Amino acid sequence: MTDKSSDDNVVQEFGALAPVRIGLDAQTRSQSVRALNRMLAHTMALRDAYKKAHWQTSGATFYELHLLFDKHYEEQVTLMDSIAERIQTLGGVTFALPGDIASESSIARAPRGRETARAQLDRLADAHETILLDARPLARAADEAGDDGTNDLIVSEIVRTNELQSWFIIQHLTRFSDLGGDAGAAGAADA
Repeated sequence: MTDKSSDDNVVQEFGALAPVRIGLDAQTRSQSVRALNRMLAHTMALRDAYKKAHWQTSGATFYELHLLFDKHYEEQVTLMDSIAERIQTLGGVTFALPGDIASESSIARAPRGRETARAQLDRLADAHETILLDARPLARAADEAGDDGTNDLIVSEIVRTNELQSWFIIQHLTRFSDLGGDAGAAGAADA
């Protein structure tokens, strides 16, 4: 056991940039790192919301939502890795801890208890919209700063993944409306 504090082992402080040779100035890289860390926090919050929904969904649509939520969870995990790798490529340090996510992401947290399938879908649709509303201006800012790699990541991966997943969620919400409300609650009442 050593007497050294854990800070003695830190090789790069959060917020500091490591020197990298990718043809972008420090100011551009710093702005992109901050923006991408926010996207990473949102993505981690959404990943966790999908896993919670996957574990706790119920009702008549249980099986299809259980599978959909898990598929979207896995896609968000892949997206997280891409965002984190871009942050590191820019010389930054990524968010990685639950406290970072809670303090940086504005995505609403679900209650601890089990929600109806309709409430889960509404919450997930809202989360996707939060990400998309943040992502588009960040993509434009990266483009204007000449950070093509960050712009490409935001447009090709973050926006496209979240638009597609949002569309799937909205289709389920439409289905619930067509069925006359919350199919999950109706299925539970019939049991």
